[in-house]
Amino acid sequence: MESQVRGGTRWKRFAVVMVPSVAATACIGVALAQGALAASFSVSGQSFKVKADYIHGEGFSQYGALDTGKTLDGKDSLHPVAVSAFSDATIQNMCQSVVTPNIPIFGSVTLTLKAGNSDDKQKQVSAHNLYIDVENLEAEKAVFNGIDIGVQAGSMTNPPMKGGKEQANPYGFGQQADSVDLYGVKQTAWATTAGTFTLPGLSMSLSTGSNPCY
Repeated sequence: MESQVRGGTRWKRFAVVMVPSVAATACIGVALAQGALAASFSVSGQSFKVKADYIHGEGFSQYGALDTGKTLDGKDSLHPVAVSAFSDATIQNMCQSVVTPNIPIFGSVTLTLKAGNSDDKQKQVSAHNLYIDVENLEAEKAVFNGIDIGVQAGSMTNPPMKGGKEQANPYGFGQQADSVDLYGVKQTAWATTAGTFTLPGLSMSLSTGSNPCY
């Protein structure tokens, strides 16, 4: 079965609907390779932007969650997110950027990371057990194969729901698909976790001013 979605979706609103409570205070447990849990962590006070020409994912699942952390001035913060998870993913022409404001002398400084700028799949970014905590997502086109909507979040196993009840309700709304293809992707995220993350043709640069990937 194939389903297509065009345009953008404000996942922040979508996540708020799915999250049962905003009373979460514990740190986030994250799932790594083979579904094992790594040490919990709190997200930083800065979101980041990711742009990609094309993303192909196998074993896709998605559900609402809460990320906890601190703002840049040290105050507690909660971020409703939609966790997009892939058992395996390839990413073509990936750009990731984060802008840090109020640096003495320089003002804003932008850290930019680029990789996988190739039509050859073997030279594209690849990841295993990839989790992206998304606040906002836009895509020119999305194609889902074998999609199930309304799945209990805790029952998804490919890959499994990350963290525990502190981050997401295992009985909450989720959706999954055998595979997904996303074209012209732009997203704002608070965290990315992967069992393995391979970045061919990696380049990283710092620049003064606000110069995000999009």
